[in-house]
Order: sequence, then C-alpha cells, then structure tokens
Amino acid sequence: MGPSAPPGLPPELADLPWELPYSFLGLDEVGGAFESSAGVILPVPYESTTSWGSGTRRGPRAIIESSRHVELHDQEFDCEPGSVVGVHTLPSLELTRAGPEPAMKELGRAYGRVADACGDRFLVMLGGEHSISSPAVLAQATRHEERLTVLQMDAHADLRGEFEGTRDSHASAMTRVLERADVCAVGVRGVSQEEIDVSRASSGSTLIWADDMWEDDTWMDRALDALGPKVYLTFDVDYFDPSLVPSTGTPEPGGGDWYRTLRFLKRVFAERDVIAADVVELAPTPGLHAPDFLVAKLVYKIISYRFQRRLTE
Repeated sequence: MGPSAPPGLPPELADLPWELPYSFLGLDEVGGAFESSAGVILPVPYESTTSWGSGTRRGPRAIIESSRHVELHDQEFDCEPGSVVGVHTLPSLELTRAGPEPAMKELGRAYGRVADACGDRFLVMLGGEHSISSPAVLAQATRHEERLTVLQMDAHADLRGEFEGTRDSHASAMTRVLERADVCAVGVRGVSQEEIDVSRASSGSTLIWADDMWEDDTWMDRALDALGPKVYLTFDVDYFDPSLVPSTGTPEPGGGDWYRTLRFLKRVFAERDVIAADVVELAPTPGLHAPDFLVAKLVYKIISYRFQRRLTE
C-alpha cells in the first residue's frame, strides 16, 4: 500500500512519503469516505469492569493500527474488499467515567444515533470490554420489528445476573439482552453454575461447547439452526484458543482456530442477515503484535463476508 497525503496539505506537498492515514485498513479520504462507504468502524475504548487482566481500553487502537498494515487483497474473493466496499472509521467514543450504569446508558444513546446515521451501512463496533455489546444489541433491537438473535463467539456465557456489584459487567452482557433477543453462544468453555441455570431456564439461550467443535462440523448446523433471520454478531476474542490470542483479559484453554472459524462465519453471513457486529476484549500485550494483527484481519474478514455477494458478482 502506498503513501497517502493527510487531508488539508498544500498540493505541492501531496507527493511526499506520508504515513498511512490513521483509519481502518489505512484507507484514505476517498476509500474511507462516509458517503461512499458500505462499512463503518466505531471504536469504543471502554474499560471499567474487567475482572482479571486489564488493557481492553487499548484494543480499538491496536486493531486500527494493525489494520493499516494488513494486505488488502483477499485470495478468497480475488479482490481488495476494503477498496471495493469502502470502510469509514469514526472517531473513538469516550464514555463517562461516572460508573458502568451511566456509561452504558450514554453508549446506548450514542450507538443508536450512530446506527441511525449509518442507515444500511454495516456498523462494526470495536471494544473495549464486552459490556459495550448490550447497549448496541438493545439499540439495534429497537430498530427492527423482527426479534434478533445474537451470535456470540465467546469462551464465556456472560449470563451472570451481576458481577462484582454491577449488572453492567462484561460478565452480564448477554443477560441484559435476553429479554429482547435470543442468544447463541459458540465456543463456550468457562461458565458458572448460575449461567448454566439461566441458559437452561431460557428458551432463547443456546450454548455450543468448544469441545464439541473438534469432532466434526455438525456444530455449525446446530448453531445456524438456533439463529433467526436477523443476527447481531458479537465476537469476544477469547473465543480463540489462547495460543492464537493470548492478549485478552480472561483466556481459557481450548477454543476456536482460524480457518474453521472463517468457514462458519462465511456460512452465517451467506445464510442469515447480519445487521451489525462488534469485536471486543482484545487487551494488547506490549511487544506481542500477532494477536492484534489477527483481530484486525478478523474484522476485515467479517466485513468481507458481509458483502460477499457483491464481491463475487
């Protein structure tokens, strides 16, 4: 990828070797213009209720920084999906530090306004801790008459009633949405008895255990059967085996691998209407860049799968 002149420079300086724009994939003003982009990135560097390792507030920046060095050509589609569909990067939302409850209320209002402004564009929120998913799902639920299904790629069920004194914890993210949306969690391998009880008591909760994913691919059919026509994708990166993504607050042994995960996501986007997504819980490790790059590539693949029909026409 070649250099791109920062906006506002005099024309006589435009050909100097400027760094790539600080935007997802390093797209310039043309490739990343809001008006012409089909994808939109919303960074939300929020961290308040992490219960073990910290650092998720640095996740969105690490994802965007790494994405600027991702090669744009995708051999699966034999094109540069980012350039074809266009991806606009919004500034980061800086939420109040008055506590989890006011922060989540503020995010719910802000996300709703962003979603309205995006219209039919595909909105991908980058976290930050997993608590930010609840306001986003609830905001999307108000915009659709049909009941949503949340596809939750995650090592944990996040079905606690509250955790460490707050109902707005990352460990309660899916509890907050169960009344308004069904939830299918894939890759689960670290749960409490409370969460098992909540899942069993709710007809809208499905758990796909990580160890079931290694026998064959029938788990993909079970997960797809649990998804309604309209899906919100929330991807907690601790879904992956920690050998791939150790940079997360609560890693669990086992978990998803790269190509099996991509095969599943491609099917989901082909067979369901995925209306929006988020990718959360990356806690960058200084000096260890591979996990940041993997998550940036994951976001790129998610956007590519969302527009796979356009890319293959």
